[in-house]
Amino acid sequence: MSESKTQLRKAIILAPGQGRTYPMGRISAVFKADEAETQSRYSVSEWWLEPHTQGPGAHSHDEDDLFYVIDGVMNICVGEEWFECPKGAFVLVPGGVTHDFENRGAVRAGILNFSSPGPFEPDMPSIVEWFAKNPPKDTR
Repeated sequence: MSESKTQLRKAIILAPGQGRTYPMGRISAVFKADEAETQSRYSVSEWWLEPHTQGPGAHSHDEDDLFYVIDGVMNICVGEEWFECPKGAFVLVPGGVTHDFENRGAVRAGILNFSSPGPFEPDMPSIVEWFAKNPPKDTR
């Protein structure tokens, strides 16, 4: 990276739980870096699901999604197959592949999401609105 581009960007240092939050009932997202912070190259966010909570539903988009389970056990669907992913598990979903995630466990679970290319955060107001109209369902 050229020195001029390096000077335009600043380091981001966030304590646990810090970032831009988007509550969606039993789901919440915390954006750590997106758009200006990454020059729209990628997006980094945490997604937290309360126990027995369905996720966004099966969907696909052009961007790659990388998921890293940071707490609990997250069930992640890739294509038509579900995988039980404990803390420390990593999943790469290539762009265009249908995917979903949910927390079928009895404790809160979280995943770190990298979406590339970015940005992703500009979509959050419509996603929050969608969840307000379609609250997450119970996995049981």
